Amino acid sequence: MSDNFQRLLALTQSFFDSKSDSSQLQFDDEVMQRLEQIHEATLSEWVEGDGPVLWILLFPTTLTLQEQFLTGAITEQELFTNTPIGINYECVYLCSASVLPEFQRKGLAFRISTEAIQKIQKDHVIQSLFYWPFSDAGTELANKIANHLKLPIYKKGKL
Repeated sequence: MSDNFQRLLALTQSFFDSKSDSSQLQFDDEVMQRLEQIHEATLSEWVEGDGPVLWILLFPTTLTLQEQFLTGAITEQELFTNTPIGINYECVYLCSASVLPEFQRKGLAFRISTEAIQKIQKDHVIQSLFYWPFSDAGTELANKIANHLKLPIYKKGKL
């Protein structure tokens, strides 16, 4: 594995700490396969030099599931598990953006996320975006994406 891959993996694991929080999406090979079934644009990366320097995870789902997640009726893991495959999706969940420190604040996460959502919009009429904030930078990114795409945005909880 490349040095960048190892660093990005460590950054993602330490920042989100999903292994100790079962309500978060538990990312593994099975999840990667299901994400691909939901839509090909759910997983994105930017490779520079020695491997990936950025990973973006987002996925389309339904407005009903969006509302259930935002109100706390379901967890992030349930949001993913309950998202049907092969339907007309109505919204996009901005799940995570992980960027190596030396590549942050360069517009990469914005560009790659926006491109992924636009690919989804070619196949689905997306009415909104939503996210679960883990940082001020994540909130800033989510709002910038929503403003650029002219979509309403909703957040879970507080930051």
